[in-house]
Amino acid sequence: MAKRRTAGGTPAIDALTRDGAPFTVHSYDHDPRRTSFGEEAAEVLGLPVDRVFKTLLADVDGGLTVAVVPVAGQLDLKALAKVAGGRRAAMADPAAAERATGYVVGGISPLGQKRRLPTVVDSSAGEHPTIFVSAGRRGLEVELAAADLVRLTGAAEGPIRKG
Repeated sequence: MAKRRTAGGTPAIDALTRDGAPFTVHSYDHDPRRTSFGEEAAEVLGLPVDRVFKTLLADVDGGLTVAVVPVAGQLDLKALAKVAGGRRAAMADPAAAERATGYVVGGISPLGQKRRLPTVVDSSAGEHPTIFVSAGRRGLEVELAAADLVRLTGAAEGPIRKG
């Protein structure tokens, strides 16, 4: 993978560029009628859904936690709480997620967020040479090694996907 900087870069792309981690940016025309953003990315880019990961925010014991799971599955909140070292988890309010990350829902990247939040990446990410996550804008994905994502976010890894 070659590093590639795009015009109109995002904080996620800036973070990868500063770090020097290899990545590739993939863009597509987002259909504003679509609400399943990760599945749209997989479909339009012709990717298997198990290699495209969505970024979700959950409230774990009163604090926001980032969860990165394949778009083909759902987030197991109980498993997330356990891996994050908490007792209870619930999906975060979308407005709170946007305020905390600096991104809009559907374009939330686990990289380059306004403030670093605890992050958990589903353990299935390591099964692939590279994975795809939002690059910080709807219609923009970044491909990178799962190990780089884990390192850059300081993430824990664990089985947090159901389905």
